Amino acid sequence: MEIILKEQELKQLLEEIIFKLFTEKREIFKEIIEEVIEDIALGKAIEEGRKNEFVTKDEIMDIIENGLKV
Repeated sequence: MEIILKEQELKQLLEEIIFKLFTEKREIFKEIIEEVIEDIALGKAIEEGRKNEFVTKDEIMDIIENGLKV
């Protein structure tokens, strides 16, 4: 059996599902949104980090062991 949905029917169905999620399963919806925001923030942090100069493992270990020298 094959189910065929028109674009408008699919849009309406998705709207109903999202509305139901938002009203009846608010905690699940909240968790999904939080995950999306975290993923976006992580992606932006990675992009920002790639713009900067790389450091060696030894430099990082020196900072950990001896503190940051200003």
